[in-house]
Amino acid sequence: MGTVTGPKQARSRVTRRHLLEAAVSCLAEQGWAGSTVAVVAERAGVSRGAAQYHFPTREDLFTAAVEYVAEERSAALRDLFHTGPAPRPAVIEALVDMYTGALFRAALQLWVAASYEEQLRPRVTELEARVGRETHRIAVELLGADESVPGVRETVQGLLDLARGLGLANVLTDDASRRARVVSQWTRIIEATLGPAA
Repeated sequence: MGTVTGPKQARSRVTRRHLLEAAVSCLAEQGWAGSTVAVVAERAGVSRGAAQYHFPTREDLFTAAVEYVAEERSAALRDLFHTGPAPRPAVIEALVDMYTGALFRAALQLWVAASYEEQLRPRVTELEARVGRETHRIAVELLGADESVPGVRETVQGLLDLARGLGLANVLTDDASRRARVVSQWTRIIEATLGPAA
């Protein structure tokens, strides 16, 4: 009996992952209005019934999708610097890069939808708080920042807020050259504020 359950569970995990990845792509490309469970199911190559088996509501699907990809990005960031604190310019560049791809675009669409969809707002607010805390923890660890020093916590948070703002500026036009200059200046500020890595 276990041999039947194993492959079935594995297929179920693969289906779920395909749905989550398709949901993020759909949200990033088509926005909330164009992203329905049926559209995502078709893109993922599964039936609408299978999609609704995994995610009973549209809100379930899209909040899970953004959370899933955020976790994947966090894991990838940790893997990039798996030995702990790393050269700060590389860490800062990697953190800023997190806010310029499909995940950020999808999250942005989810935030906008949550601003007028009452049933979505609490879920997105809670998700954003959780993802924000995890990203902050990772940033502190990778930057070797000592948050017991006054102003360091705010400096790290300022970096993440700056990265989000740079990602927003990049949504409409390619802002790469301006972003590079801003990141370079912010790296100098971080180095001066944080001092030697903890």
